[in-house]
Amino acid sequence: RYRTWTITFFLIWGGAVFTSGWIMRALSSQDLTNVNFYISQTVLVLAGPPIYAAAEYNILSRLLHYLPMHSPLHPSRVIILFIYVGAAVEALTAAGASKMATNVPGSPKYISGGTLISISLVLQGVLECFFASLVVMIHLRCKRANMLASNVRSVFIMLYGTSALILLRCIFRAAESFSKYKSGCDSENCSSVTNNEWYLYVFEAAPMVVYTFWINIIHPGRFLPKQSQRYLDPDGSTERVGPGWIDRRPTWLTFVDLFDVAGAIEGRSADTKFWLRPEEWPACEDGSFALRTASNRKKHSGVGQSKSSEV
Repeated sequence: RYRTWTITFFLIWGGAVFTSGWIMRALSSQDLTNVNFYISQTVLVLAGPPIYAAAEYNILSRLLHYLPMHSPLHPSRVIILFIYVGAAVEALTAAGASKMATNVPGSPKYISGGTLISISLVLQGVLECFFASLVVMIHLRCKRANMLASNVRSVFIMLYGTSALILLRCIFRAAESFSKYKSGCDSENCSSVTNNEWYLYVFEAAPMVVYTFWINIIHPGRFLPKQSQRYLDPDGSTERVGPGWIDRRPTWLTFVDLFDVAGAIEGRSADTKFWLRPEEWPACEDGSFALRTASNRKKHSGVGQSKSSEV
C-alpha cells in the first residue's frame, strides 16, 4: 500500500521464522524424543526477534534520510551497522542452540552452548540500547532545532515503543538463560521463569505480536517519504528534493569509519551540507508529510481513470 518493501520484507521474514519456531515448539512438545524438533524450535524462536528488529533499523535509516542535518552517520550505513551485528548475534544463537540440543544437559558442551546463547542475548540487548540512544540523540537534536513535525514525532514514538518491546524480550531471555544454564538447572531444580510456560508467552510471544501490529497499524510509510533524496527543510514544514547524503570519502572508508570521526575532527566541508542551500533544491509540489498533505500511495492518472471507465 505504501510501497516500503524493505520494512515489509523484514516483518514478513521475521514473522515467518518466529511462527515456524512456535509450530516446531508445539510439535516438539508432542514428541519429546525428536531432537530435530527441539533444535528447530530453539533456534527459530530465538532467531525471530532479531530479524523483526531489522525493520526498525530500516525505519531509522529512512528517518535519517529525511532529516540529514541531524544524522551522525551515513543513513544507509545505519542498516549495515545494526544488521551486521545482528547477524553475528544470530550466528551465536544458532551455534549455542545446536550445542545444547546435541549434548546431555550438564555436560561441558551443553553448558558451553548455553553460555553462547546467554552472550548473544546480552549482545542483542546492548545493541538495542545503542539503537535507542541513537534515537534519543536525534530526537533531542530535532527538538532543539524546532523540527519536531507531527510525522517526525509519530515515528519517534514508534521507535521508542518497538525498541522497548525488543529490549523487554532481551532482558527476559537473558535472565532465563543465565538462570537455566549457569545455575545448574535440571528437571527438579529450576527457577520459576524456567518452570512456568506463561513467562514465555508474556515476555517473548506477546511483545513480538504487539510489535508486529504496531508497525502494521501505524505504518511508517504514512509518515515518511520513500524517496531517500526527499528531506525536511529546516523550517520544519517544507520538503525538498536534494542530492541525497553527500560523502566524498572512498566507499570502503564509509564502511570502516561509519561515524566519519576524521571528518568530525577536521570539520565537514560546507558543500556537503546541502540543506543550508535551499534555493538550489526545488520544493515538493505534491504536498508535505510534515503537514500530512503528501502520501506514498500510488496515484492513478486521469488518463488511466478515463480508460478504465471506458472499458
